[in-house]
Amino acid sequence: MRAVIFDLVGTLAFIKENVDNKEVSSFLVSRGYEVYPQQWSVAWRFVAFIDYPKFGYNNHDSMLRRIFERLGVEIDEQTLNYLVKLYQRISFQPYPDALDAVLKAKDLGLKTAIATTVARFLFDKDLEQILGYIDFVCTGYEAGCEKSNPKMYKRILERLEVNPQEAVVIGDDIDIDIRLPNTLGIKTIMVDRIKKSKHVSEPNAIVFNLSDAMKIVSAWANQK
Repeated sequence: MRAVIFDLVGTLAFIKENVDNKEVSSFLVSRGYEVYPQQWSVAWRFVAFIDYPKFGYNNHDSMLRRIFERLGVEIDEQTLNYLVKLYQRISFQPYPDALDAVLKAKDLGLKTAIATTVARFLFDKDLEQILGYIDFVCTGYEAGCEKSNPKMYKRILERLEVNPQEAVVIGDDIDIDIRLPNTLGIKTIMVDRIKKSKHVSEPNAIVFNLSDAMKIVSAWANQK
């Protein structure tokens, strides 16, 4: 065992405050733009999953401009500036066990990475302390794809200079954090914070918190 790859949302952190699509739509409609909740949601997701990996937007302004381009809407600057401020309220909160887990990995002499599709500017400040102990933060832009593409995990292994058998992915999504890395020969630990996965068999282990996950990683790392 030489590396630990952490999922972000649901594993290391959760979204503490978000923006509701209905609120955005209501504002836009009030300004004379016919943009409705589902339309806005799809455009946001398209830019987040398709465009961000290609272009790597580094602030709310550039990402929102791209969303309006996808919608075919010419937005005025006052409306755009309001939305930038609205989206700046999005915040991420680390789980109480997150920092200790990352520190444990470093104490074990392991390389660390984060695998996420989420644009880095959205969580950079909120997770600053944790990120200081991460060797490689791989977002969609660094991988050139969203996270369901195995290319992201391959990019991380390449960057950390480890083989699949020398790494473990710790995450909460059965398809993306468990089944996908398993196909590449990477060990997996599922963090089931809401205790709903007792019948899932794919991960090498299932735990309810990161502290227990790191106990397993420690045992693997210490195997001769």
